Amino acid sequence: MTQPQFTITAESASTHSGRFIIEPLPQGFGHTLGNALRRVLYTSIPGAAITHVSIPGASHQFTSLPGVKEDIVQLVLALKQIRTTYVGDKPARIYLSAKGPGPVTAGKFETPPDVTIANPDLVIANLADKASKLEIEAYVESGYGYSPADDRKSNTVGVIPTDATFTPVVRVNYEIMATRVGRVTNFDKLILDITTDGTVSPESALKAAAQTLVDYFQSIVQPQSASQDIVSQDSPARTASGSHVAVEELDLPTRIANALQKAGFENVADLLTVPKTELSKVKNLGGKSVKIIEAALAQRGFQLT
Repeated sequence: MTQPQFTITAESASTHSGRFIIEPLPQGFGHTLGNALRRVLYTSIPGAAITHVSIPGASHQFTSLPGVKEDIVQLVLALKQIRTTYVGDKPARIYLSAKGPGPVTAGKFETPPDVTIANPDLVIANLADKASKLEIEAYVESGYGYSPADDRKSNTVGVIPTDATFTPVVRVNYEIMATRVGRVTNFDKLILDITTDGTVSPESALKAAAQTLVDYFQSIVQPQSASQDIVSQDSPARTASGSHVAVEELDLPTRIANALQKAGFENVADLLTVPKTELSKVKNLGGKSVKIIEAALAQRGFQLT
């Protein structure tokens, strides 16, 4: 098959929604690309969400607080709607302290520098009078897809786990229409509509999904066996195809990529010479960071020792 030749046109693109038209595609490739991109957009775009909350005076979800119009169940449901940006391997703490009367919005949370609330105007509670006050301690984590609260049951009294929707992609629809090239009419036009929560643009989400598919397909084209991945510093496999890829090309979170580069890891070959136990000792890295690095390497057919 010849090299694919098509155009991608962005229509009505904004921070939350975008329509992308990909054409002309060989007949059948509209559904092939559309379905693959849709699935990856829903499942494999990283995001952040609140995973635990602690509210003084509330030992469990089925209680109420004096002066707060909402009960704890309603508060937790509102907190689940807060959209955040955060990349890290440890939970990030955010804190809110508010006095009445009036509404309490998500923007009143105090956040560390690496956490941003994308919908600060979201009302999470209403306080009845001047004597009313509300304190909330919450923890934000990064992840993929959706994680139910049952996966994070806590034995700590007063800590309430929440359902976490990590994916920043809210909705993906695609449509296939016929298009023509000259007199030939049997081509596909793929129309892709992407809606996000605003923490990532539709265009960035589309590119990330496409890159994920490319990485997996590349591992099929150039597979690497486990024996090739476990190498010493002087092994010929160090210079195998792909090992020269720079760290910044692995699509790692910025914090992890910076930590690796500061520690002297410039490319994949450098990473393959160090055991996982040693890599986890690098400053600003930890167990979760190593898992993220492992996943990025696995997409390119490599494996840490």
